[in-house]
Formats: sequence, structure tokens, C-alpha cells
Amino acid sequence: MASIFSKIIAGEIPCHKIAEDEDFLAFLDIHPLTKGHTLVIPKKEIDYFFDIDDQDLADIMIFSKRVAKAIKTVMDCNRIGVTVIGLEVPHAHIHLIPLHRVSDINFEREKLKLTNDELAEIAGKIQQAFLPEDHFDGNM
Repeated sequence: MASIFSKIIAGEIPCHKIAEDEDFLAFLDIHPLTKGHTLVIPKKEIDYFFDIDDQDLADIMIFSKRVAKAIKTVMDCNRIGVTVIGLEVPHAHIHLIPLHRVSDINFEREKLKLTNDELAEIAGKIQQAFLPEDHFDGNM
């Protein structure tokens, strides 16, 4: 079941990449709720998040934690919210959303309209803050 995310993984569609390893990819949402809103996806095509096998589920959460720490380092926010909705794209994914208040994670509100240059600048800052796995201590 190829999706837009499969095309991003294959390099057929560009993205504002935050981090990547052999199993997962993190990139900015182009229709963000807040600046720094990032998607984390498995490279394996899996439609429903809870169909991910247990080891990969644990691994995507650990990868997401590293991404969240990088986002929190550079974005002005109180917390990084985490949500799995799964209705937008038929490919499992996690939303990491910088939050000031609960309403920042309301998917029914209007999305931000950021330019490609703004997205590229945000992605660059988060990329710089993303620590290699051997330097990540796990603490937020």
C-alpha cells in the first residue's frame, strides 16, 4: 500500500528531514499545528500504528524521544506533545508537536502556512540539535 510517506522514503517527494536511521524517518509536517511539528514514520509500510511489531514499536518510540529532545532544544515550547491519529495517511506515524497549551494539539484548528524557507530553517535547527544515538542520554 504505497502512500505519500512511501514516496518520501523513496526520495520521490522531497521533505524537510529532521533525522533518519535504517528503520525510521522524521520530517517536518508541511501543514503544521505549531512550528516544529514533526512526523516520525517507520520505513516499513505499515498502515495501522498498532500493527507495528513490539520491537519496532519500542524502537520507534525511542527514536521519537531523541527527535522530541532535539525539537524541545530549539523550539520555544513548554512540552512536546505526542499523538497517533492514523486517519490522514495510510502509513503508521507519530506526530511530535511543540506545545504551549493543550489547544496547540487540536487537529481541527487551522494549520500554519509556512514557506519552504521557513520550514527549511526550522528543520536545519532541529537537525543540528539531534544527537547521535551514542550521545543520547535518554533524559528530557
